[in-house]
Amino acid sequence: MCVWAVLSARAVQECARTFINDPMPTPQCHASTLAETPEGLVAAWFGGTREGHPDVGIWFSRLEQSRWTPAREVATGVETATVRYPCWNPVLVHLKSGELLLFYKVGPDCSWWWGEVIRSSDCGKQWSKPERLPNGFWGPIKNKPIELADGRLLCGASDEVGAWRMHVEWTCDGARSWARTGPLSGRAIHAIQPSFLLHPEGMIQAIGRTQEKHLFSIFSRDQGRTWGAMQLLDVPNPNSGIDAVTLRDGRHLLVYNPVKKGRSPLSVALSKDGLVWTKIMDLETEEKAEFSYPAVIQAADGKIHVSYTWKRQKVRHVVLSCE
Repeated sequence: MCVWAVLSARAVQECARTFINDPMPTPQCHASTLAETPEGLVAAWFGGTREGHPDVGIWFSRLEQSRWTPAREVATGVETATVRYPCWNPVLVHLKSGELLLFYKVGPDCSWWWGEVIRSSDCGKQWSKPERLPNGFWGPIKNKPIELADGRLLCGASDEVGAWRMHVEWTCDGARSWARTGPLSGRAIHAIQPSFLLHPEGMIQAIGRTQEKHLFSIFSRDQGRTWGAMQLLDVPNPNSGIDAVTLRDGRHLLVYNPVKKGRSPLSVALSKDGLVWTKIMDLETEEKAEFSYPAVIQAADGKIHVSYTWKRQKVRHVVLSCE
């Protein structure tokens, strides 16, 4: 291990772990998301009988005085008195305007879902009625968007209708109107669920999940409007979701399953350039168990917060210090 990797491993340490809502209000849960608001950390996930069951809704909790509030269901796929679809993949983002947005998907499966959003002006205490996104737009498909200096909210999106294809969407007015790129993958590399990393001189990198057993990488030099060629990184991926964040010191942090099969272990890696990654620690190592679909953010106090699916039964919250 190189000197930089040794120093990096020492600089990121676990300082707390707990479950968000234990016991959970539903038999199964998955796909958690985190955001920081002026009133503290908030989390959401989908939960119900099992993934894809019509009773699956979006559940929400707030961290108050170091304790997570009892989860409440804030969105469902109820269409009529007799029709209800499952919900999928919530994504929270707190905008500079002060509005908290919760994006999620509704539909029978990932090939036939659509995007919806609800809004809160009080950090998640109350929520608006659902708004359906325009046809052809899903919003952030799994991982957090980034709010750019020009006011655009850049969202990593993808679809699984036929060949997996990743693209990027953006909105300038709080998810009321939208624009997007064309597909950025789908031939040699089948990619979905991008996470964004920030580089010097305004360059943006997206990395994420593929069917090719490795993470993908792709760069934009014009703030996400156009993108270069996609490549596979030398980072294994078992066709499972990841998340990543650029830390304030310029390093990039990745939470992922560092294997080509299965969803254990769940680990943390660091990189200086977003291309070469060094695993520095494991969050979970139990064999033949599922630890998956992480979300990661760095809070205002510098602490790193990670949430993830724990055996489809609970959502784990881990706090890391970053010196």
